[in-house]
Amino acid sequence: MLANRDLNKTRTNEFEFKSLTMSDIKIQGYFPGVVGKITEIHAVYYHEHWGFDVSFETQVGRELSIFISEFDADRDGLWVATADDKFAGAVAIDGKQVMREGARLRWFIVDPEFQGAGLGQQLISRAVQFCKEKGYPKIFLWTFEGLDPARRLYERHDFRLREAQEVQQWGQTINEQKFELIL
Repeated sequence: MLANRDLNKTRTNEFEFKSLTMSDIKIQGYFPGVVGKITEIHAVYYHEHWGFDVSFETQVGRELSIFISEFDADRDGLWVATADDKFAGAVAIDGKQVMREGARLRWFIVDPEFQGAGLGQQLISRAVQFCKEKGYPKIFLWTFEGLDPARRLYERHDFRLREAQEVQQWGQTINEQKFELIL
């Protein structure tokens, strides 16, 4: 159990992160250890908030590792946000199937400590701009019902819900959703 002084310290740190501005955030590409950081934040967040099991963590880690090992800067994008060297969020564009299915927006996440400061908006904007500059015809992403702040962000960028289906995945029953943005 946290002592009162520890609890107060935690609240102070949360306040300090919430008061950061976008000028305090550094957005960069790959750096050593980022695969682990992106995988960890996904695994912890979705386990704590949605009860996802180990199959989710292993899928994120496996697929992200493959993406990074096959990364082609002429086709793919990765944007990682940090503040004071602390991981704050990330998003990727996988352009491997761009001509058949469109560019895939993947691994979008903002650490809860940094939510509400406009970081998610900045990351999605960079990913969409990248796709426009590449001349990609479409961007798609898979998510699930219940992530309302992310959905509002996608819709502000003109993504539209195209498919929805109930699936058994990651130890849960979820309503999986596919959003698309025609460019």
